[in-house]
Amino acid sequence: PENTLAAFRLGASHGYRMFECDAKLSADGVVFLLHDATLERTTNGHGTAGEQPWQQLSLLDAGGWLSRSYAGEPLATLSGLSRYCLANGFHLNIEIKPTPGTERLTGEVVAREAADLWQKAPVPPLLTSFRPQSLEGARAAAPHLPRGLLIDNWTEDAIDSATALGCVALVCHYGLWDAPRVAHAHAAGLRTLSYTVNDASVAAHVLNLGTDGVITDRVDLFAPGFNGATS
Repeated sequence: PENTLAAFRLGASHGYRMFECDAKLSADGVVFLLHDATLERTTNGHGTAGEQPWQQLSLLDAGGWLSRSYAGEPLATLSGLSRYCLANGFHLNIEIKPTPGTERLTGEVVAREAADLWQKAPVPPLLTSFRPQSLEGARAAAPHLPRGLLIDNWTEDAIDSATALGCVALVCHYGLWDAPRVAHAHAAGLRTLSYTVNDASVAAHVLNLGTDGVITDRVDLFAPGFNGATS
């Protein structure tokens, strides 16, 4: 079940050592993991997640929607995930996923907490977001943490937008990459990443374009060292 410790443990069992999660704020400012603004799809809760206190959110079942074997799996906090990652030497990409209207605040709080949690780590987490205001907040709160701009639609100023935000990476839907765009991004000093690649042939294609990595849900389909050369 996405954004739970069970999911990260499953990824680790397949040999993966870097994970991606979605982070937002509870009503009382706890940074926790959830993709959607609302609770219905991936928990047994209801309503807007960011309008509810962590004490209430912590009681929800975030695993039973996927299968009975995950029933009772709780929502995870960024703090809890950091302990798991640091204890095992895993790396993390934190997507800042704000409740609408809290873009900058969420970026600030997530970045500040991440900086504190990973202050002694050799490799800091990568903070990404579709929301420029969230990245601006993250830069203001923890300028030393690396950032990446997520886009789902290519515009001519995409690379300039990423560099203006002080980003180190541009993270695109895999269908947006072609060789000239990859070369342009690299020339601007950006790493090039693709989401969400759940097909080995697609992974081979984008990696053969020269991109630097992929984000996948399907850890069972290809190994962490997959580079596209065999496809």
